[in-house]
Amino acid sequence: MEIKVRGNNIEKAIRDLKVRLQKEGIFRELKKRRYYEKPSVKEKRKRIEARKKRMKAFKFKRSF
Repeated sequence: MEIKVRGNNIEKAIRDLKVRLQKEGIFRELKKRRYYEKPSVKEKRKRIEARKKRMKAFKFKRSF
């Protein structure tokens, strides 16, 4: 990843970097890996995430 600083505008470059990291999910990944997650809890979280994803896709299909 590359962020260019133009005209010594470091604040804008930092904001751009934060936006890119947010879009790629780096902050979410760091938060998730901060503590150890038991395998049973990990499976449960993944099942819940998959269910949310399916419901979101289902709602999206029904809107058309």
